[in-house]
Amino acid sequence: MSPWLPLGVEGPLRPADPLPLPAQALKRGMRARLRPAMAAGAKAALQLLYPPSCLACRAATRESGVLCTPCWTAVRFIERPFCERLGTPFAQDLGPGLLSPEVMADPPVWARARAVAVFEDGPVKRLTYRLKYYDRMEVAKPLGRWMARAGLDLLQEADLLIPVPLHRGRLFARRFNQAMALAQSISQACGVPADGLVLERMRRTAPQVGLSRLQRAANMQGVFQVAPDKRLTIEGRRLVLIDDVLTSGATSNAAARVLLRAGAAQVDLLTFARVVVGDGAL
Repeated sequence: MSPWLPLGVEGPLRPADPLPLPAQALKRGMRARLRPAMAAGAKAALQLLYPPSCLACRAATRESGVLCTPCWTAVRFIERPFCERLGTPFAQDLGPGLLSPEVMADPPVWARARAVAVFEDGPVKRLTYRLKYYDRMEVAKPLGRWMARAGLDLLQEADLLIPVPLHRGRLFARRFNQAMALAQSISQACGVPADGLVLERMRRTAPQVGLSRLQRAANMQGVFQVAPDKRLTIEGRRLVLIDDVLTSGATSNAAARVLLRAGAAQVDLLTFARVVVGDGAL
């Protein structure tokens, strides 16, 4: 008698008969053991077709989704000591809770900002542009993971991630919003939900490139609104705005202002890169 036949059954089961419980358990166990091997095989096959390379310069790397050593060392990562509100790095540590003179002179609407790295020519600029202008969506996932680490203190207190929206015309032309792609990656890394429908961009603005700080602020007047059916979603909640680059703060200030007016308890800002005074601008 076959060991996999139930007691009292002689000969093969009909195809329509259910598998005996021992066979079902064996089949599940075999599938569980095979899944890692199948996944590893698929990954190896994919790497043969598309060898892993540096996200920034395309040099060969040992795994996908990373920077090569020269690009990694070229990135100016932002770590403490930095201004607790603006997130700009300090040359030396003068104690916890230190604020930069810029905060006193022109305080932002949002409470705190964090960024992974200083925006400048090199790997950071290439990564930003590949995601923003060249549809390289594979860049969003590792950038989002880095952002989740850089903004850990914000995300631990956050209720919701709010990507800065594109105008529908620009979204149609570009086909995706890079801020939403980053927010989704951050959400996967930290567990805080992201909602790309809270903020609406009401008009298409002129490009910010080349504008002064005052011109950027004027360009963003009245651009955003909170979707009427989303007001209850943000009321009394701590929000984190997500964007790719912080330059003058005009866009993030305009977005944070309407969120606070709609009832948000606090708005923080998390970006992949930020311009530091004296380092140039987007």
